[in-house]
Amino acid sequence: MEEFVEEKNQLSEETVADAAVAEEEVVEMTEEEAQQASENLEQLEQKRGVASNAAEKHKRLRDDLNKQTKEWVQKRDDLNAKVRELVEQAGKHREERDALNQKVRESKALRDEKNQKVTALTEEYRALRGDRDQNQAEKDKDRPSIKQLKKELNDLELKQQTEVLKKKEELAIVKRIKELDTQIREIEGQMEVNDEAREKYTELKAAKAEAEEAHKQVSEYAEKAQAEHDKMIALYEEADTLRKQADEAQAKFIECKKAADEEHKKHIEQINAIHDTDKDVNAIKGKQKAVKKKKTDADSKKAADDIFARFKKGEKLSTEDLMALQKSGYL
Repeated sequence: MEEFVEEKNQLSEETVADAAVAEEEVVEMTEEEAQQASENLEQLEQKRGVASNAAEKHKRLRDDLNKQTKEWVQKRDDLNAKVRELVEQAGKHREERDALNQKVRESKALRDEKNQKVTALTEEYRALRGDRDQNQAEKDKDRPSIKQLKKELNDLELKQQTEVLKKKEELAIVKRIKELDTQIREIEGQMEVNDEAREKYTELKAAKAEAEEAHKQVSEYAEKAQAEHDKMIALYEEADTLRKQADEAQAKFIECKKAADEEHKKHIEQINAIHDTDKDVNAIKGKQKAVKKKKTDADSKKAADDIFARFKKGEKLSTEDLMALQKSGYL
């Protein structure tokens, strides 16, 4: 807009200059030339109107595109700000995950230490139980281990609790559960043959409990670490999606900016065309004015000559006649 005002001011100055030149270069103009000048002037005025409309159209398009450019910039900046916020949140979850993973490693080390203790105590206990009589050893050889019996017992209890059973099936399961419980108690009782073995077995059970607790701790930390990892990944994925949208907004911004610059260029071209047309219009008008002034001056001089001739003959002159003589330079 400032460029348009500046160029309009420049045009006004050029118009004054063109008019001054036209007045200095007074020429005769035939009727045919005068008609042609009028036609040319009309065509130039039409041309100026077309250029003015085009300039206004390109100006509106430019302003609209500049508005869109600002909107895309704002959207891009908002999206980038959200991306930074998401990345910051993801970073916090990453730090928490890493801290939990460190606890997982520490808990695993403790669990391995406990498992090693269980292994050592198991060997010690087995050594103490190696002095059982041959008959008991033969019995143990033919029957399932306590581990197998406990597994069967747990499976039956689970089946009883979770499945719909017929009465006969349920009675059979209850009976078998009692048998297994009796067998397990018998074996455990036999395992505690002497005080030393009993103490070792108690120590072994305590060590197993500690090992299981350590393993439980590992699992808990691992689950928490995985949860933090999942949150981190989700946030990074969301940030990537928004970053792509921000990149698209940046592309739209560049597209609108280029289009706005092109419309501004076309607007300036039309303004320059208006200036060129105005120069031609002013040149014609200036020439017409000069010709008209020359004719008026000639008519005024002829009238003044006639009045002066009457004055020399001694005729009485009116006030208007005297003013005409004075204006023409006779007085």
